[in-house]
Amino acid sequence: MCTVILLHRPGEAWPMLLAANRDERLDRRWDAPAAHWPGLIGGRDAMAGGTWMAMNRAGVVAAVLNRPGSLGPEAGKRSRGELPLLALEAASAAGAAARLAVLDAGLWRPFHAVLADAEGAWFVLGAGEGRPEARALPPGLAMITAHPPNDLASPRIARHLPRFAAARPPAPPDWGDWPALLADSAGAAAEALNIPPLGGFGTLCSSLLALGASGERLWHFAAGPPDRAPFLPLPLD
Repeated sequence: MCTVILLHRPGEAWPMLLAANRDERLDRRWDAPAAHWPGLIGGRDAMAGGTWMAMNRAGVVAAVLNRPGSLGPEAGKRSRGELPLLALEAASAAGAAARLAVLDAGLWRPFHAVLADAEGAWFVLGAGEGRPEARALPPGLAMITAHPPNDLASPRIARHLPRFAAARPPAPPDWGDWPALLADSAGAAAEALNIPPLGGFGTLCSSLLALGASGERLWHFAAGPPDRAPFLPLPLD
């Protein structure tokens, strides 16, 4: 169960801020975000060749998350890691959402996708059948896990959404309280934002991204659990 946090603040110098922890099987090999595909920067899954999060030159970010009970591959289904790559053929978050909304969701296991640029963010739900459902997210704070945005039925969202709401917000390159929140491993596994190794599963890496009003892009990446690995800037050009 990965987590993506969005803070959309229209009119600010950095109107779109994102944070994400990637949770996955510890034995699933991966490559840190880099220019693994033409025109894109993203992390690469060494098993299936896709990505959990990537950004294009237009400043569009796309991430994919599993829905409950759908961890791992399934025979006859395509890898969900290709969904951000398909979305990022678009030059805007709205266009990326539109690209996913016309797909046959039955080709993939159930998924959530998050698309964002400096103008706004979109949430896409793929239920494993029919067409994915895309909806724009309102300005403000949103937290997405295997549950939909700000769904307090998720123990993780219920615990951490109020903490992000009360936190000192980032003012890049100062990320405020967000790195410490991403590193928090307290509580039960269902509540922890940074999952310690448990049954071969845990938090593998973490990201902080900022999209500027004038096209600036920042991505700071922790190549390990964020309580142990430092956030370092990625070269984006």
